[in-house]
Amino acid sequence: MKNLTLPIRFGIVTSGILMAYFLILSLMGKHTNVFFSLFNGVITGFGIYETIKYTKLRLGKEFNYGKGFTAGITMGFVATLLFTIFFAFYSTELNSDFLTELSQAWSKDYANFEGIVFFTVAIMGFATTLVLTLSFMQLFKTSNNPKK
Repeated sequence: MKNLTLPIRFGIVTSGILMAYFLILSLMGKHTNVFFSLFNGVITGFGIYETIKYTKLRLGKEFNYGKGFTAGITMGFVATLLFTIFFAFYSTELNSDFLTELSQAWSKDYANFEGIVFFTVAIMGFATTLVLTLSFMQLFKTSNNPKK
């Protein structure tokens, strides 16, 4: 558990930044435009990068691919889980018209539209986490090639 405290802290901070970004968009009336959610990947990516970087600094020579990958995945999953809970709370309790505004066509055709949206938000976060962690680990892993 000691090795997971740093990724969990970074996950909490990253989810807080994601929530703040969403609320700022909400204040400007732009939160129903899904194009702005692309920046969530940038925020999550920065959090994963920093988590792996600080994990490597903390562990030094003990750092390996598995430990870096675990740190990145843990951070991303914590951030995604917390943001999905916040998103579900916001869209059901704080602004119940949000999901209807988000997609006029889908909300009429599907009986359980809320569940589909929450599931999509979570899956997008988990997929982003996996892809970015694998990408960033290419930067931080140690090379097995002999030095010339």
